[in-house]
Amino acid sequence: MEMSAAPGAPGMPGPQRQRRSGTVKRRRWGGLRQQWKLLGLFEIDQQHEFYGLTCMMKEGLAAAIQTTVDNPPTKDLSDDDFRSEVTQVHKDFTLETFAGPVFASLRASLGMTEEEYQKSLCSESCYLQFISNSKSKADFFLTNDKRFFLKTQNKREIKFLLANLKIYMEHLRKYPHSLLVKFLGVHRIRIPRSRKKYFMVMQSVFYPDDRINARYDIKGCEVSRWTEPAPEGSQIIVVLKDLNFEGQFINLERQRSWLLQQVEIDTNFLQRLNVLDYSLLLAHQPLHHDERNQSLSFASLIVRTKKSVNPGSSPVHAGAAGVPGAVPDDDASRPSSEANSSHGRDPTGSRFSPTRPEHVGPGTDTPEIPDFKAQNRRLLPNLKNPLHVIDGPEQRYFIGIIDVFTVYSFKKRLEHLWKSLRHPGKSFSTVSPHTYSRRLCQWVQDHTK
Repeated sequence: MEMSAAPGAPGMPGPQRQRRSGTVKRRRWGGLRQQWKLLGLFEIDQQHEFYGLTCMMKEGLAAAIQTTVDNPPTKDLSDDDFRSEVTQVHKDFTLETFAGPVFASLRASLGMTEEEYQKSLCSESCYLQFISNSKSKADFFLTNDKRFFLKTQNKREIKFLLANLKIYMEHLRKYPHSLLVKFLGVHRIRIPRSRKKYFMVMQSVFYPDDRINARYDIKGCEVSRWTEPAPEGSQIIVVLKDLNFEGQFINLERQRSWLLQQVEIDTNFLQRLNVLDYSLLLAHQPLHHDERNQSLSFASLIVRTKKSVNPGSSPVHAGAAGVPGAVPDDDASRPSSEANSSHGRDPTGSRFSPTRPEHVGPGTDTPEIPDFKAQNRRLLPNLKNPLHVIDGPEQRYFIGIIDVFTVYSFKKRLEHLWKSLRHPGKSFSTVSPHTYSRRLCQWVQDHTK
């Protein structure tokens, strides 16, 4: 096929011109990548190497999710649902969906409709790419509203998740306030003349992130656990590590006992799966003045109002630490004030927005209810909360456990021996699942008050 000469190089032979063009493009991408590595997050536009892939992912996900929109899963999941594999053929690719009814059921339990899930994942807005220092060489994509992460995984990790999906679901059912990352879908995309890719969709721990001012990745050890902070006043997003957090505390007051217990429950679960090297993601942002002091009437008023609307629900005090465990699935147990002020609704899709005062109880005056949509409030641990958010007296904390696929294999045992010789007297990440679990629990205990 005849090609026209590139501008500025009219007499250049075709192959030489293509080589030069390719070299210039690689240099340009290389320079941009260096900038992006500093920023950590950027938009995947039409010039980006992953633009074609992410467009296919969106198209495939739209069709896959539409299947569960048209055929909602039954309340009781069967063994066939966990083994389900559905392949949908598209013009330029095929997309396989694993255990679709199971993940649809999980999304519903988080108060998420299939329509809003589809809208976020398949909107016309470009995905964002998150540049990570992950050793797995995985690719990280983020929906444009930053609500969901899409991460490429290897086959072993996908098989591990699917093999343990039933007990993972049971754990979340038993402990609805679990800090474990919420896996919302598992897929495989096949593109002709290209390697097939497995990827999963996860709920972002740092959502909504509008006012987050610090992010940390915590493993409870010291070797390689320092990251150079961004310059003061910089817009660069840097995820800091354990040693960066030294001298600071997670201040939860009455909620502290709940967090300690939930971390212990979740890490014991991961210990039973024989995994290690997972991370406790942590971020914080200051509370607005009207969000502080949960013992005031605003927090308890929501509960009392919900109780008056749903007389069968039990009264709960928003400031008291509860015991991790099952929470009723009805709407009476779900917080209704968690609205995102920029969207006019809460991030989980709840549409509860009283426009008139409700009676608190028999024989009482009707109080003036604040504008719930102006808040962005999470009432943990007593009320069901599908996001990894908990309020202290002055800070809002985002907390979640991620990267739960590293099994303590023979290779990891050899790595533990090698690191013991290389870092004598120091703590490092490659230790037995029991030691890893206990150490992370101890870190949380030492850094909370």
